[in-house]
Amino acid sequence: MGERCCCLSVVRVLVLQAAWALSGGQVRYSVPEEAKAGTVVGRLAQDLGLEAGEAEARRLRLVAQGRRASVEVSGASGALLVSSRLDREELCGKSAPCALRLEVLLERPLRVFHVQLEVTDINDNAPVFPAARKNLSIAELSAPESRFPLEGASDADIGANAQLTYTLSPSEYFSLDLQKSNEQYCTELVLTKSLDRETIPVHRLVLTASDGGRPSLTGTMELVISVLDVNDNAPQFNQSVYKVQLPESAAVGTLVTRVNATDPDLGTNSEVTFMATSFIPPSGRDVISVNPNTGEIHLTAALDFEEVSVFDFRIEARDQGTPPLSSHCIVELEVLDVNDNAPEVWVTSLSVPVPEDASLGTVVALLSVSDRDSGENGLVRCWVWPASPFGLEATFADSYSLVLREALDRERVSEYEVEVRAEDGGAPALRASRGLRVPVSDVNDNAPSFAQAVYTVLARENNAAGAELARLWARDPDEAANGRVSYSVWDGGVAAGGAAGSSSGVGWRPASSYVSVDAESGRVWALQPLDYEELQVLQFEVRAVDAGEPPLSGNATVQLFVLDENDNAPALLPAAGSGPEAGGVAAAEAAAAWAGAGWESGTLWAWAAWGAPAGQVVAKIRAVDADSGYNAWLRYELWEPRGKGPFRVGLYSGEVSTARALDEADGPRQRLLIVVRDHGEPARSATATLSVSLLEAAEAALAAGSSSASSSAGVSRSAAGVELGPAAASAATNVWLVVAICAVSSLFLLAVVLYGASRWAPRAAVLSAAGPTTLVCASEVGSWSYSQRHSRSLCVADGAAKSDLMVFSPNFPPPPPGPAAKDTQPEPSALLDTVSGDTFLNLTYSLLFLPLLFFALSSRCCDPGQIIAAGDR
Repeated sequence: MGERCCCLSVVRVLVLQAAWALSGGQVRYSVPEEAKAGTVVGRLAQDLGLEAGEAEARRLRLVAQGRRASVEVSGASGALLVSSRLDREELCGKSAPCALRLEVLLERPLRVFHVQLEVTDINDNAPVFPAARKNLSIAELSAPESRFPLEGASDADIGANAQLTYTLSPSEYFSLDLQKSNEQYCTELVLTKSLDRETIPVHRLVLTASDGGRPSLTGTMELVISVLDVNDNAPQFNQSVYKVQLPESAAVGTLVTRVNATDPDLGTNSEVTFMATSFIPPSGRDVISVNPNTGEIHLTAALDFEEVSVFDFRIEARDQGTPPLSSHCIVELEVLDVNDNAPEVWVTSLSVPVPEDASLGTVVALLSVSDRDSGENGLVRCWVWPASPFGLEATFADSYSLVLREALDRERVSEYEVEVRAEDGGAPALRASRGLRVPVSDVNDNAPSFAQAVYTVLARENNAAGAELARLWARDPDEAANGRVSYSVWDGGVAAGGAAGSSSGVGWRPASSYVSVDAESGRVWALQPLDYEELQVLQFEVRAVDAGEPPLSGNATVQLFVLDENDNAPALLPAAGSGPEAGGVAAAEAAAAWAGAGWESGTLWAWAAWGAPAGQVVAKIRAVDADSGYNAWLRYELWEPRGKGPFRVGLYSGEVSTARALDEADGPRQRLLIVVRDHGEPARSATATLSVSLLEAAEAALAAGSSSASSSAGVSRSAAGVELGPAAASAATNVWLVVAICAVSSLFLLAVVLYGASRWAPRAAVLSAAGPTTLVCASEVGSWSYSQRHSRSLCVADGAAKSDLMVFSPNFPPPPPGPAAKDTQPEPSALLDTVSGDTFLNLTYSLLFLPLLFFALSSRCCDPGQIIAAGDR
């Protein structure tokens, strides 16, 4: 049973589609006028092939075109109902048939259907005469069969309801005759019997007009006929029918035609006057006027072909006799159409806004076009102006769809002002237009973009936490949520080392621990004060994400450069090996460690010998500044004593040297206050107190040796950051050499014995290489040179005392060219070298070698920061 019902439904749909195709896609209904409101005209939804409930779901509705349709579509049943009074005469006048053209819209998908509703006539209008009373004057000499035209009645109905029949009240003198002219019946009163004014001077008759309706309606007019005497000749027209054609553009006052009538009577009985009567339609009364004397007919109002295309009226010629006689002719005025009506454009449906990603062919609006003119003047063509992504497609007679022809981009054009222009085929052509505003709705098709791919930001160190560093802005041309951008730190960071001196490794600190970005404004804030000594450059990425669906994003790289501030005072270095040459950061950390131990607040010690010449370096102050640039450029100033003291300080080297020769008047000790300043703004400084003891040369040497021994034991009182001068170091070395020589003098005899024994022993080859005799001692104190003429120094930064290094190398002259160097043996005397020219000169080879060997063994007790080098004489 279910399959049968399904098959019947399919067949029904196919039959409806076939019927729809055969009827040209148009539904026709008819309804009588004056139908009650709510009368069902037709089951529109069913005739359109819609299922139950589909009409309401798809919003089946009626679109009126210009005039009130008086019908509506029921949303629940989909039936076409009468909504208000239908008056065919008001809607169509005398036009037959009276067909109303309706458009029905159906959504999802959008479709338009055309419905033709014919309003049929009912007999609701009775015939109406122009006047309720008509006065006629007829001469008594009128012959039987004389005819007198009467103005007929008019009926607003059409068809059979407007077909009138006339009857005359009974009379032995008069009868009624109907004559058909131009599809209209003309009534004439016919005299059937000669009149006798003396018998009956006035005849009163009733003319009744009946229409063809069921039931028939009637109208009456009273005829008052006066019988006149004497004048027995009526005027005669030269033609019975005048046919005239005028364009509807004829101006008011235009001569339509001129009628002519003659009367064979004489005197006043032959004087003719003209008068227009019996206008069809009655509105012709206002259109023309007749000159009563000349018979000229002129226009008194503008013609309109679309309202009335033909005017019929009668011209009566009446003489001046007593009684006056008259005759009639017919004038037919045909109005010719001219192109005087511009096309009309109606928007029946508008679907806006249009999304910018709408597909091609999307219907934006439905339009209908009409022109009241006829023929070529009523043919209309349409187009869209100006050129835009939209175009017109004809869907039905005089119906168009505004469709999308090109892709839209709201960021380029957010709204279109579309003008649909229509032009008819007249000459000259008339135009009309209808403007449409078509806004374009946004979709999220643009990602936020920054003005720069890389932003360079400069920030001074020690800024306050929460300070604004920069402001980034990303542009998103979309609107509303699609263009609302939020910011965040996406990627970036900086390598961060562990504590100083540790090998605990290097970590990674994300940029989000230093800066943050306001999600709404794009302002970059500092989360903590920046330290140039910790961080010089921070590179990270800022991501801008819109609020669209799906969200789109863009990135920009920010390079944050921290500018140095003079926030670090100079720090004195603990040893020459950790001076600025060994690396500023390590030196600063070492200085900080020593400062924590309390050495900086102590007094620095140095020794100078009486009689030291001017310019002799006594000590050297070493300092470092953790800042950079001018903030780390140090200068040294002697603060106390001021004036002409015996010492001076190098402005940028920090070397403390004698300003003049020292004498006993300078006292046993000099206290120097040295200020170390940087070039920052404002400048920062550190102070060092240097105590210089003035001693005899031998005492100074002993003091230097004692200081060196105590330094190697780790109990040095000499100030860190101070270098002893070369004179004091040379004196201490000479003392040790004297002690060594005295200690080995007892071994001289043994040396002679050994020398004699060597005479009988085989001579061993002496393997050596050319090079200077060099003694290298490395420590963290610094370096100094023993020989002023030829010296070399080597400083090892980590210089612990147990890692001292001593190297001896005989100073041979370079080998002459020729045999290989390995076959050349130097003279034994060449193995000797002078250590000090002032103390030991021309020592023998055997006597010098043993003190040097002893000195080398005992050098491990010397200051590990000293470097002694013996060069060529």
